Amino acid sequence: MTALKAYAASSKEADLKPFEINRRNITPDDIKIDILYCGVCHSDLHQVRNDWKNSQYPVVPGHEIIGKVVEVGENVSNFKKGDLVGVGCMVDSCKTCSSCKDDLEQFCENGATMTYNSKDKHLGGHTFGGYSESIVVDKDFVLRIPENLDAKAAAPLLCAGITTYSPLAHWGVKKGDKVGVIGLGGLGHMGIKFAHAMGAHTVMITTSPDKSSDAKKLGADEVLISKNEDEMKKHAGSFDFLLNTIPVGHDMNPYLNLLKRDASMVIVGAVEPLDPLHGGGLIMGRKSIAGSLIGGIKETQEMLDFCGEHNVVSDIEMINIQDINEAYDRLQKSDVKYRFVIDMKSLKES
Repeated sequence: MTALKAYAASSKEADLKPFEINRRNITPDDIKIDILYCGVCHSDLHQVRNDWKNSQYPVVPGHEIIGKVVEVGENVSNFKKGDLVGVGCMVDSCKTCSSCKDDLEQFCENGATMTYNSKDKHLGGHTFGGYSESIVVDKDFVLRIPENLDAKAAAPLLCAGITTYSPLAHWGVKKGDKVGVIGLGGLGHMGIKFAHAMGAHTVMITTSPDKSSDAKKLGADEVLISKNEDEMKKHAGSFDFLLNTIPVGHDMNPYLNLLKRDASMVIVGAVEPLDPLHGGGLIMGRKSIAGSLIGGIKETQEMLDFCGEHNVVSDIEMINIQDINEAYDRLQKSDVKYRFVIDMKSLKES
């Protein structure tokens, strides 16, 4: 084992503080990665605060990892020392269930091993994430980062990127479709970029008129203010697809009215109870509401390659690890455009 610097929370009330963790020595199937950058996801805050009632302390968050390969096991042939790589929300799965065989490891029927706060098959205890100096990962869960992308801004693609790309791809969004992205935050800003890059007529749907300028800079063709009843009526029954990134419980009925017959709204943000839904909104138009969870490794690599081809990255604000607690406070207030990314040099040199 190797002892490393990290940042961890010791309880749901505690700030993140310097902490020492152990990483395993590499096995023949492993890759060791020196972490250069780590994105800050809203899930990190939820886990640190135990909002989902499943946190295991100490929590070392971080699942938007960009780094350089420093060592590979003897069975690794597709990566070499010096490669720029990424690690997202998962570091392992059973690899044998039907979901894993279908390249949908996020739905592993025996439980995927998440990058942090998951059972550690190798060392016991639970896994530690990317707020650390380095990480050791099974070769099948390491992703190649296109060299033309800004590595710092590519970090949030490993979660925010795949979370929004996957439903757009799965539901077959194509050139000419009218796509609405509901909510402009870390997820929503990526949804706009992807829908625009796919050739869709992209509409930012928000409660905040002051976000209109930003939305158009990101690639939105139109902005629909959902509080404006007249505007909502004008757009009723016109959308081929809605990507709902609102991170809290809310009334979905007004958005359902925007869908065409046989169209879908996909929920990616609200991992909590939602307000009551009127069944008539679904029945009168054969409409669907669905959910989507990140993506499998194959699809995540597909997303990264798409980003390389279309030069899609996140809009980021760089921080040092020592500023992480302030960043969490700002994240809770949605005071970031649109993702924080930690320069891990600040940890190594501390």
